[in-house]
Amino acid sequence: MTTALFIGKPFESVAVQTLVLIFVAFLWGITNPFLKIGAEVSKENKKPCRSKIFRIVSELFGLFTTVEYLIPFLINQTGSIIYFIILSKADLSLAVPITNSATTVFTLLSGRLVGERNPSRRTLAGLFLITTGIFLCVFSKL
Repeated sequence: MTTALFIGKPFESVAVQTLVLIFVAFLWGITNPFLKIGAEVSKENKKPCRSKIFRIVSELFGLFTTVEYLIPFLINQTGSIIYFIILSKADLSLAVPITNSATTVFTLLSGRLVGERNPSRRTLAGLFLITTGIFLCVFSKL
């Protein structure tokens, strides 16, 4: 089965592709701070192990049995599935920069909402340049 079965004519528009890519970036960015929080909660519940293999298995089991980690992980992976599907139609010269840069913006914004430190002026200037770059990339393809 190919991804062409999932994607019809509406996804051939650059504007629609851009919106879907920004939605994927939103899913990835909004979950990043929550994945960090969930990993910290999982570390608190960690039991000491002598064997390296048992420690790795224990940490993975701890992560995936921690609701604070599991729910953001599943949302994040849903974004990955959507990204994989849209890549079959999207222009890679647009898809990668839009998604990666918008993910950075959404990660910063959602991190701020959950209490991470205020961004510096340099960070804000960088976000402005990233956003400007996204618009320039999209408008050059319209």
